[in-house]
Amino acid sequence: MIKRLYLWLILVLNLFADDAERKIPVGGQAVIEGVLMKGKTLWGLAVRRPSGDIFTETWPNSSRIKRMPYKLPLIRGVVVMCEMMATGFKALSKSAEVALEEEQEKMTAWDIISAVALAIFAVGGLFIALPLWLAGYFATTPLYVNITEGVLRAVIFVGYVAVIGLWKDIREIFRYHGAEHKTINAFEHGLEMTPENIMTCSRIHPRCGTSFLLIAVIVSIIIFSPVKTLIAGESFALQVLARIILIPVVVGISYEIIKLASNSGKFGLCIIAPFLTLQYLTTREPDINQAEVALVSLNTAMEGGILS
Repeated sequence: MIKRLYLWLILVLNLFADDAERKIPVGGQAVIEGVLMKGKTLWGLAVRRPSGDIFTETWPNSSRIKRMPYKLPLIRGVVVMCEMMATGFKALSKSAEVALEEEQEKMTAWDIISAVALAIFAVGGLFIALPLWLAGYFATTPLYVNITEGVLRAVIFVGYVAVIGLWKDIREIFRYHGAEHKTINAFEHGLEMTPENIMTCSRIHPRCGTSFLLIAVIVSIIIFSPVKTLIAGESFALQVLARIILIPVVVGISYEIIKLASNSGKFGLCIIAPFLTLQYLTTREPDINQAEVALVSLNTAMEGGILS
């Protein structure tokens, strides 16, 4: 049970992992002792075994995001989130099996439902109910309550990331997160794809999920404000439920903001630059062996088409 909760915790960190739409779509996320990359048609998983060699596996990409109505603005962000959750469960379970050399129990439909329910409960309790409850003690007017709630939500999230970063196992995940970012940066800047060149790149990337979450905090202030007015005086439980129901709206809008900013060159980067600083908490400098794993993952996702 403790190991399963550990996997769920890692998945929550990766719910909004990188997703890009370039000439060749590339995105990724860190897993246990490895990296999962998304290529044009494949997911590529690479995990360092205790023996030192690198395990690889591929899965086909879903084409749902390319079809109507799933590719419509606002809807596509929610679809991407759901697909990343499904793939993330599979990749994390496999990476734990490979890295720990222990056969993991196959996740049933009930396991997945339970994990999603746990994630929703954790998000609802820690990032929705708690800041809403605390905001009532720090502000009185609806406007100030909404702003205070958003600020508290951001503070709680940053504090949460900082605290779990003290855990050794999570720090290793963050190092692979850094390796993933460096590899994507090297690829997108047209560098010769070697571990040495990857190590020269930045571990900060504009499409990172942690930046997404801070943008979502600001979007939530705007989206939740009319809700606060409409159900003013209603029970605390109803106010929390209303916010949980609106999470897909917040996700959809936040995804479009990240997508627009990442495709707007230097201007877009300037807009989201303040949100990128959080990545200094969620990434760590990797070593060259971790960069090698990330490169193998990308090469696997690209069907062996990028290694020199």
